[in-house]
Amino acid sequence: MSTPDSLPADDAIVEATRRWLDRAVIGLNLCPFAKAVYVKEQVRYVVSHATTPEALLEELMNELQLLSDTDPEQVDTTLLIHPGVLTDFLDFNDFLDVADAALEDMELEGELQVASFHPDYQFADTDQNDISNYTNRAPYPTLHLLREDSIARATAAFPDAAAIFEKNIDTMEQLGHEGWDKLDVGPAR
Repeated sequence: MSTPDSLPADDAIVEATRRWLDRAVIGLNLCPFAKAVYVKEQVRYVVSHATTPEALLEELMNELQLLSDTDPEQVDTTLLIHPGVLTDFLDFNDFLDVADAALEDMELEGELQVASFHPDYQFADTDQNDISNYTNRAPYPTLHLLREDSIARATAAFPDAAAIFEKNIDTMEQLGHEGWDKLDVGPAR
């Protein structure tokens, strides 16, 4: 596990995340909804210095409230990047239940949701190095805070939103590990 002193500077963490978003998420069209908010600069990037799940939960709740209170034209979505905590994927995955409980406790269910990206992301019933896992692999553990209204508008505009997952798997299989590595977006195998 990285220690806070061994982590890159916040600017470098955000730059790596922006590169991943630009080259992988948008460049490979893994999320057809991402480009609009990215181009309009409505993505908020927050680097957490939390070193415990409890501290991360506090930051998550603050960011959820901030997103809820902010005009979507200013900030439509938030990437809470937390390189110093929950670096183990199983711990990270368990934390997602805590994140969902926070949404419920804050009465933000139905308004906001939390999606997840991790350098070691692994879908159930896949091998760790299966290329399909890379659709959700980011340079650092990241909680993606989204507005339900934005998701609803985006899916209404997209003819077959349910097919995105299958299309992403096909894209990743065509790209392969070598192609992913050439994107230089981390994490590498």
